[in-house]
Amino acid sequence: MKQRRLSSLMIAGLVVTTGCAAFAGSAALAQTKTSQMAGMKLSNDQPIQIESDALEIREQEKKAFFTGNVKVVQGTTTLQAGAMTVLYRGEGTTVTQGNADIEKIDVTDKVFLQSETQQATADKGYFDMSKQVFVLEGDKVVLSEGQNVFVGCKLTVHMETGQAKLDSCGRRVQIQLDPKSQKQ
Repeated sequence: MKQRRLSSLMIAGLVVTTGCAAFAGSAALAQTKTSQMAGMKLSNDQPIQIESDALEIREQEKKAFFTGNVKVVQGTTTLQAGAMTVLYRGEGTTVTQGNADIEKIDVTDKVFLQSETQQATADKGYFDMSKQVFVLEGDKVVLSEGQNVFVGCKLTVHMETGQAKLDSCGRRVQIQLDPKSQKQ
């Protein structure tokens, strides 16, 4: 199993990058929308910058807590949230040395992801590294690229297969597509 470094935080932005384009093929309203997301790749070769009002590291618990105006930037992808918790594992690993084996990343308090022309907003989200699953949740999860907008309450992406699902949670998934955005 490959070592998962702290740069895996940016997988969230990559989900958004390919997610909006993957959903663009359907204009129907539905309770659940499932689609394939191909071409997701980590940017492990680019540096990652994390800013927050405070950082607390609990080495014994293998947790790092970033709180207050959290901003993570890698390449053209930006993640912002009120708080981010990184859970890691492994003997001799530490988040401060950059060799942490990331197990799970939780983001809360108004999550915002942006990568080039695409963005997503949610109340909270998490990335489970062992299951290779990324989830954005909230009363209203919104993915957009230009005039194309996808609204639900839960976006689940299985990173190994590229399978993505946008759930409605008792309401209806809403999709607005701009025909001008389709490539000729």
